[in-house]
Amino acid sequence: MILGVVRMLAARDPMANRTLIWFAIWSTVVRGVIMAIQSLADYHYFDHLWGDVAAPIAVAAVLAALTPRREAATA
Repeated sequence: MILGVVRMLAARDPMANRTLIWFAIWSTVVRGVIMAIQSLADYHYFDHLWGDVAAPIAVAAVLAALTPRREAATA
């Protein structure tokens, strides 16, 4: 919950908060991979694989694509 609030605040100035944004991306991907392994290991949770795992990884991919890579050169 608090990470979501901090991410909303970081979105105001993404260049100054790139580290936090990339932390959110990577933590979401790692969490999704762990959830995928758990749902594959226990067949009772296999039906959660597509929504609970794929959706956060897709959101992380979109966030990664939209995150600025570096500051524009001032000439």
